[in-house]
Order: sequence, then C-alpha cells, then structure tokens
Amino acid sequence: PVPGRCAYFVERKKRFCKMIPAPGKRFCGEHGQQEEENDRKRIPCPLDPKHTVYEDQLQKHLKKCNSREKPKPVYFVQDINAGLKDVAEIPEKQVPISSLSKEELENLIIKLKKASNGLELHPKEQILSHQALQEALNDPKNGESAFKHLKQQASILGNMEKLHLLGPGRCFVEFGAGRGKLSHWVDVALQNVENVQFLLVERATTRFKVDGKHKRGDSIFERLQVDIQHLCLNKVPILEKKKLSVVGIGKHLCGAATDLALRCLVESYTTFCDGENEEPAPKRSRNDKTEVASNDSADNESNKDDCKPVAGIVIALCCHHKCDWKHYVGREFFKSVGLGPVEFHYFQRMSSWATCGMRETTTKASTSEESEDQTNDTEEHEQTFSKTESGSDTLHGILTVEERKEIGCLCKLLIDHGRIEYLQQRGYKAALQYYTESAVSLENVLLTAVPCPSLIPEPTT
Repeated sequence: PVPGRCAYFVERKKRFCKMIPAPGKRFCGEHGQQEEENDRKRIPCPLDPKHTVYEDQLQKHLKKCNSREKPKPVYFVQDINAGLKDVAEIPEKQVPISSLSKEELENLIIKLKKASNGLELHPKEQILSHQALQEALNDPKNGESAFKHLKQQASILGNMEKLHLLGPGRCFVEFGAGRGKLSHWVDVALQNVENVQFLLVERATTRFKVDGKHKRGDSIFERLQVDIQHLCLNKVPILEKKKLSVVGIGKHLCGAATDLALRCLVESYTTFCDGENEEPAPKRSRNDKTEVASNDSADNESNKDDCKPVAGIVIALCCHHKCDWKHYVGREFFKSVGLGPVEFHYFQRMSSWATCGMRETTTKASTSEESEDQTNDTEEHEQTFSKTESGSDTLHGILTVEERKEIGCLCKLLIDHGRIEYLQQRGYKAALQYYTESAVSLENVLLTAVPCPSLIPEPTT
C-alpha cells in the first residue's frame, strides 16, 4: 500500500484503497472493520449499498447521507411531460428480434416500408459553422475527439444562427446538458448581447462543468438537476419572473429524452401563455381556449394567438433504440399509418442497425471518439446495444449487413417523422437535416423547429 493511504486491498479494482485513514490508523473508515477488535458491524447503506456504515450509527448516517432524498425543487411536477397515462396501451414485454421467425421479421419490414412510403428518405445536408468556434477549431492542442465535438457544436450554432435564434432577450434551455459545453459556445457567440439566460437541465451530478466559469454579468447560468420528465418550465423562478421566450437546445439527447424535452417545451411551457395558474395539463392542445383558470380570462383570450413562448428548438438526435412508446410524441402519426406500440417496440430496436449494422466500422468509431459529456456518449451507447441485438451473426442468413443498415435508417426516419408531425400540428415549422458528416458522428441528424412566421415571439429586451 502507498504510505499514508488505506492498507485495504480492493479485490474488485485489483488495487489498494486510496482513502486517507485517520492518524495512527491503517485503514480508512470504510475498511476499518478489518482491524476492529470489538463487535461493531458495518452494513450496506439502505439508501445506497455501494457504501457501508456502522450498524450502531445507521440512524445518524441516514440523516446526512448524500444519497438521501432531497426536497423537490419548485419546478418539479411529477410526470408532467411523461405522456401516455393509459397503461393498457403500453405493450407487454416483447420477444427479442433475434427470436422472431423469418416470416415475422419480413412482415415487420413490409409494414416499415409501407409506412415510410412517401416520406423524404434523405434529409437535406446543412453542415454549417460559426465564427465563435473558429479559434478552437484551429487550435492544434485539441485532439481528434475534441475536434469532432467542436465541429458538431459549430454546426449546431450555425443552424441556430440561420434560424435567427441567436439574439437578445432569450433563455436558452440545454436539455441533457452534461458539462454544459453547448451552452458555453452559445454564450461565446452572444458575448456582446444583453439579457441572455441559460438553464442547464441534467438529472445527474456532473463533474468538470464549464458553466461555473462564466462570470460576466450579461448572461446568467443556472443548473436544474431534475429529470426532464418532471420539469415544469413555468415554475422555474427566472422564467416565471421574466417570462422570457425560450430556445430549447441539446446535443445528442438520448432516445426518450428528446420526446420528454419536446413535450416540456411545446405543451407544458406553452400553457404559461394561456394564463394557467394551476398545474399545466400536458395533453391539452395549445389552441384549446375552453379552459382558462385566470381572473383575466378575457385579456388572455385576446393574447393567445400572438403568444408562443418557445422561439425555437434545435436538438441533435441520438439513440433511437432508447425511445419509449409511453413517452413518444409521435404516437398519433404511428396510428395514422396503421402502426402501434408493438411495431414501435421492434422498430426502435431495429433502429440501432443504422449505426451498428457494420460492426467493424462501429467498433472503430466507438474506440476513437471518446465521450465529451457523460450524456453524449453516442457511439458507446450504440455499441453496447449491438452486442445484444445487432451482432453480425444475429440474423445470419436473413439480412445482409447493408440491408440491416438501410432498415435501421428507415426506422430512425420513421420515428423522427412522428416528431416532426407532432411539432407541425402544434404550429411549428419543423425539419430534419444532416448537420455533420457521418465520419464525425454516426448520429448526425439535427431536428429544428421554429414557430410559424405569424407566431414568432418578440424577444424581451
């Protein structure tokens, strides 16, 4: 053991514990039972079994344990963005794709191609850049992995600028923020712009955050540690006070998190404009004027048509195999083309073939492109999934590698088109585009949406 460190050998990690013991002790508090001569017993913490505690000090520990349940923030509203409430519509557990017969698989593919008939199969390529990142892109100190992330962030900002979303009086909400790099670059791009707010939504505790480094008074960074499923933007104090128009952004927002974010923006935050003082109802249409719970209902009615508090949405999509029928915003579209939860289950599983159909290529991508943020590890997510559903031998003799890749792309397109229709039905001009090369990221589709021209909100100055 290293002098001054715990002398306990951690078998699982094949090394000695790195904790510093108390003066005169050989072991840290966690492993001190090894030298205890009395009968004190350590037990796993009931809140988090990854650490232990003395049994006779359990009650004292539970009051200060970092894993204890903390008070819910004011913007926490249980399942406000969850979507489907009818459990009868949620499919029972389905058999793996590898267990389907050849006929069953062929029928699924026929349904997929029929539903995709008439859709734009190849989104337009819109690979842009932004001046804010030029210095970083030209910095030779950045390695290949950092360079790939910078190219993606530059293109996202370029697309935001093209949609006129980079301006004053906006609140930029980054979903799945991780370290907050995307918000960082938006802030750099707006360094001479006043009245800019940033809300970074991330359910996990994140190390090496960059938002804490922003000290200038023109922009304000605030972190919301909450699952998007329970986030009510109406109740976030800064939005409740200033009533800012919001721009929702995200870089590689995994699976169902995209649907939760869309519903959070398009449904729950939009009701803020309707004068709702009660808890927003997620399923209520933005054009529904039948329920107004405000004393100023007449004034609210006259302002509704001109009020659309979400100025735009720009999200790089990712991990369609992690989508969930319960949360999916495009259920009505699926039903309109004769599909339901069962087909959705298989299509979202098959969507991974688009990035894992070619095992050798994906393996190289996943090992060469390390994750920048803990929520942005796209290729790693896909590679893990490939071992269960998309291995080269899983469907041997039924589909070739290229056929699987083509079908996977079609599944992703169908799922994304449901999202586009969802936004269009709610008054947004929505589109998909390739925002970077596949060599930079296999997940290279960007979803953008802005209100129809007559409904674009005026920025707050």
